[in-house]
Amino acid sequence: MFFASDNSGPVPPQVLEALARANEGHVAGYGADELTLSVAQRLRDLFEAPEAAVYLVPTGTAANVLSLACLCPPFATVFCSPTAHIHEDECNAPEFFTGGAKLTLVGDSDRMTPETLRAAIEGEETRGVHGPKRGPVSITQITERGNVYSMDELHALTSVAKEYGLPVHLDGARFANAAVKLGVTPAEMSWKAGVDICVFGGTKNGLMGVEAVLIFDSEKAEEFEYRRKRGSLLFSKHRYLAAQMDAYLSDDLWHDLAGRANARCDQLVQGLQGAGLRVLNETHGNMVFFEMSRGAHKAVMAQGADYHLFDTPEGPDDETAVARLVCDWSLSPEQVAQFLDLVRATA
Repeated sequence: MFFASDNSGPVPPQVLEALARANEGHVAGYGADELTLSVAQRLRDLFEAPEAAVYLVPTGTAANVLSLACLCPPFATVFCSPTAHIHEDECNAPEFFTGGAKLTLVGDSDRMTPETLRAAIEGEETRGVHGPKRGPVSITQITERGNVYSMDELHALTSVAKEYGLPVHLDGARFANAAVKLGVTPAEMSWKAGVDICVFGGTKNGLMGVEAVLIFDSEKAEEFEYRRKRGSLLFSKHRYLAAQMDAYLSDDLWHDLAGRANARCDQLVQGLQGAGLRVLNETHGNMVFFEMSRGAHKAVMAQGADYHLFDTPEGPDDETAVARLVCDWSLSPEQVAQFLDLVRATA
């Protein structure tokens, strides 16, 4: 009953088999091997973007910060939600890799709205050289509070960005889960929605460690290559990144893994609500935030459930505490049912 993080799950056998196949002989390094070139083309095909520049990097942080550095000079600002991963969980890496660009937090929710984004944009470039220039808009899909932006919401945000001539970065660490939830293609949730640089996440959806960056404005491609190398993020034995992504793309494994995780999340939501508990995120992919008494949380955890409390574990047992459950591809229906049985027995 492990719901702590989708970063912690196992790697599917198809990926391990692909790594074993790639582990033969000698091939060119630094992304010049045939497998990497093939994977890049397959990603272009998947995203219906024949001119896109495609790069593989080992972590989501690397994917985000290298992308933002290509879009944002050091004297500009990145517009993002207060709970965006680039703000809460990347140790000022966006600021570091951009050379000092600031982050402007938009609104007070995990999901930006056209109104809050417009207000934040209008608030900048009002002080001349004493304030930052307007820079890219960064959208986290799925948000760090487990909500999925609808296609209408995405289009509305990118439309505001384009009004001001600002590029859009999509943090897609859970891109696959969102696409499955919305029933849309990767193209529809990226460049067709007005996104300029998209992260196609793999690590949270079962891969050992690789993310793809798709740059739909090819003029930024060379800069990304230099920044990746300068940031010590260009793998020499690049084929091992490519092998993971190759398996991920084969037989739509990326879609299948996300579908499994999302299905378990649906099972959780139905069970929690059936037990009379409040689910906090309105739209979910593979992540649920819910409320339960602190005493019930303690009892369920004592029986082997592993997940995060977002309130302090200390305090009265009858006091409500917020928790997060994250489903990965390997979680079984039986494990979810076991967890829900414990919840119903203690809530």
